[in-house]
Amino acid sequence: MIKNIQKFGKTIKELRIKRNLSLRKICQLNGYDPSNWSKIERGRISPPSDEGVLRKWAKILGLAGKNEVQKFIDDAIIAQGIIPEDILSRPEAIEYLPALFRTLRNKKPTKEEIDRLIELIRNA
Repeated sequence: MIKNIQKFGKTIKELRIKRNLSLRKICQLNGYDPSNWSKIERGRISPPSDEGVLRKWAKILGLAGKNEVQKFIDDAIIAQGIIPEDILSRPEAIEYLPALFRTLRNKKPTKEEIDRLIELIRNA
């Protein structure tokens, strides 16, 4: 998880610099504490979990497209070690998370789990 926090911090720092915004200026624009922003950039603390705050940050950092903004939000949520709310709100998706976790841990899912997951993807 620490690597994800550091990766997100590096991303927002690069985006801030690309927009020629000082740390103080970006914090004036988004109303965020400069000390905490700096800690996020350095990978010392997690980004906020509030999607509204993250959308505001994305806009200030110059992210325009829907996919760019959603990736930014997803990266922040991943940095926190949280499963995104839009995934958790889908009962059928939650049912398959254990199979996904086992697969990611290199433990083979059962044939039934694979078949159900394929069906879920087809119906998405």
